[in-house]
Amino acid sequence: MTLGRTYAVSLVGMNGHVVEVEADIGQTLPAFVLLGLPDASLNEAKDRIRAAARNAGVPLSRRKITVNLIPASLPKRGSGFDLAIVMSALAAAGDVRGCGTTVFIAELSLDGRLRPVRGVLPAVMAAVQAGHCHIVVAEENAAEAALVPAAAVRSFGTLAEVALAFGADGAQVTLPAPLHHQEPGTSPVQPAPLKDLSDIAGQQEARFALEIAAAGSHHLLMAGPPGAGKTMLAERLPGILPDLEDDHAMEVTAIHSLSGERHCTALVRTPPFESPHHTATPASIIGGGSGIPRPGAASRAHRGILFLDEAPEYERRVLEALREPLESGRLVLHRASGTASYPARFQLVLALNPCPCGLANGKGIDCTCTAQQRRRYFNRLSGPLLDRVDLQLAVQRVSLADYADGRPAETSDVVAGRVAEARAAQRERLRPWNHATNAEVQGRILRGDLGLPRSVTASLDKALDRNLVSARGWDRVLRVAWTISDLAGRVRPDADDVVTALGFRLQERAA
Repeated sequence: MTLGRTYAVSLVGMNGHVVEVEADIGQTLPAFVLLGLPDASLNEAKDRIRAAARNAGVPLSRRKITVNLIPASLPKRGSGFDLAIVMSALAAAGDVRGCGTTVFIAELSLDGRLRPVRGVLPAVMAAVQAGHCHIVVAEENAAEAALVPAAAVRSFGTLAEVALAFGADGAQVTLPAPLHHQEPGTSPVQPAPLKDLSDIAGQQEARFALEIAAAGSHHLLMAGPPGAGKTMLAERLPGILPDLEDDHAMEVTAIHSLSGERHCTALVRTPPFESPHHTATPASIIGGGSGIPRPGAASRAHRGILFLDEAPEYERRVLEALREPLESGRLVLHRASGTASYPARFQLVLALNPCPCGLANGKGIDCTCTAQQRRRYFNRLSGPLLDRVDLQLAVQRVSLADYADGRPAETSDVVAGRVAEARAAQRERLRPWNHATNAEVQGRILRGDLGLPRSVTASLDKALDRNLVSARGWDRVLRVAWTISDLAGRVRPDADDVVTALGFRLQERAA
């Protein structure tokens, strides 16, 4: 008897840690001991892999099997360790060979089939970064694992096939009978077609604000009566955003893999769009759950849009929890079981009515809300949160003239072309600071190397002196002004660009 060794990967948030799986077979009565801080779901692997190995024709030893997961101080959870554990036990018994440098990531069913697990993409990425390039996964995870460059991926359908590939006696191995039925939900999910801006009549100011938001990756708030088109506008924002670059697409695909929503067969190139219901809990937005916290809607919207319709109806603590990722682009979740970190650099789009009944538009003669109700309604959105939103505009109802106008509206493709040109100009200008969009530019850069003359920022300086904008708001207005200039093809913003950017804030309109 020898010591068997394989490797697996433990995911803590988006961070993967390579785990060395050791197996030893003693000379005592039958037992199976699993060491190394496994959780309850991982402890269940002991019974799963015994049944799977027996049904695959490579039964485990009847003596005491001790499996140790190194490092022992790292919490380990999930069923993705099944294949690594059984292969290390078979290697210790001499039934298989040559698996001591391979990373195994798969769950086992009782009949010996390999089942897919979530989080394969970040797990394979972590293994390759640690120098382990030979990976074995279930067939359903093969395409996802192969997305990682430099990974030598091998996929199998059953434990018997894996054992044969690593030198097991073919006379002993039993392949399970093929399944003749199609399991529900196994067909690939086709992404929904993007909605087009040409569907929207009128709303020229709102369309311009949407174009600015897309070009500079700015946060957006739209306030207006029901039926004004706020949701329609927000849903068409992904259609004018450029496709994700390789590194960003890898991040987004890894988050989708970790969320377990679907098996990723290709990199996600379209910016994600998340629109949770206003009854969503903090854990569903920010992330949480038992054990190591899972990513929430804010992380799933990474490099895309997080749309909160009827924003004042969300819990106050949900809205306030978004303030940190709006600045840092990252969510760090601390729980008793561990700390998980997820990227969350999203565009926040908020939509709200002018009052609880939604009728306080224009003169508001049909509104039945009291002044106290209106004040309480708007106070659900705190000043610090609103101060982080670059574009704030009032959306009016579409008039009959807009419907009667026979001229076709611009399509998303036309607007996306201008957005792409503006993004290219930003990327070239901000290359020395390793930034890609105006929304990422720090205040010291706006006041330093990219500083504008006082004659250009006079209106903004006056608003700052009158306490109409904060210091953070001053920076954000300048970022929007740079984006407006980029869309117009100018080298630097002029005074009109700054005035236009300043106008896209509800505080100044109210003042």
